[in-house]
Amino acid sequence: MSKLKQLLSLAELSPAMLNDLLNLALKVKQQPEKYTQALAGKSIALIFEKPSLRTRVSFDVGIYKLGGHSVYLDQQNGAMGKRETVADFGRNLACWTDAIVARVFSQQTLEQLAQASHKPVINALSDLYHPCQALADLLALKERFGDLTKVHLAYVGDGNNVCHSLMIGAALSGMKMTVVTPQGFSPDAQVLLRVQKIAADTGAVLELSPHLSAAAGADAIYTDTWLSMGDKADPEQIERVFKPYQINTAVMQRLAVKYFMHCLPAHREHEVTSEVLDSEASLVLLQAENRMHAQNAVLISLFA
Repeated sequence: MSKLKQLLSLAELSPAMLNDLLNLALKVKQQPEKYTQALAGKSIALIFEKPSLRTRVSFDVGIYKLGGHSVYLDQQNGAMGKRETVADFGRNLACWTDAIVARVFSQQTLEQLAQASHKPVINALSDLYHPCQALADLLALKERFGDLTKVHLAYVGDGNNVCHSLMIGAALSGMKMTVVTPQGFSPDAQVLLRVQKIAADTGAVLELSPHLSAAAGADAIYTDTWLSMGDKADPEQIERVFKPYQINTAVMQRLAVKYFMHCLPAHREHEVTSEVLDSEASLVLLQAENRMHAQNAVLISLFA
């Protein structure tokens, strides 16, 4: 197996690497006492250009549980690229820390950090990808279904960073994934080409449709906020376009879907109703919990 050197996108992984990461995450979750010194003596920089609850806390607590030390950096001391260049920021952090976790507006920022720092960089969310979230989601599905090649996941909503990472993860896992988006909100074309190439090798099936009915019979249906963080689109227009794609009890029953998934934060009564979000079919808290276990598996693999 190739060694994990960084995680800017799940596309950097092979199917075997992804499978090993998910299996390791399960071990870390089930037997945390075995990994309490996995990051002993390691310091991890946590850079956040965007607000965060799950990402910040799960990384901070997770690093502590592995015996490491985290350094939190927000934008109060000057935004990267403004007070000093991203490259200079990365080169300086490399003098003191062993890895960089960054939640940024632009994927390009991550690439510049990785190139300049020569230390492992983990994407904690960018405009293009959210790999740590997708790992946690795949872990939740693995716990529920076991064999991911037998799973049919439907994603409904904006073809955004979460959608991109789920598509790549599904392709690497050999899953079937149906992506339902309104016209004009499809996934990025370059990401789609990459996913199709991976799927051709793994036997995964990817379907794209503007019709909610395409999600019928899926094992789980996944949605995300209609207006991504930092998006300047007109909220009223977005509401009109996406309202027919709301996940509610009637939709869950009509499509005969067993589970509901969301990366959170959720905008209740918009992309999903509270009745579904708080129901027994909802996996959202399992997904949130699994953020830490999946990320810990990534950290352990980086320093193995």
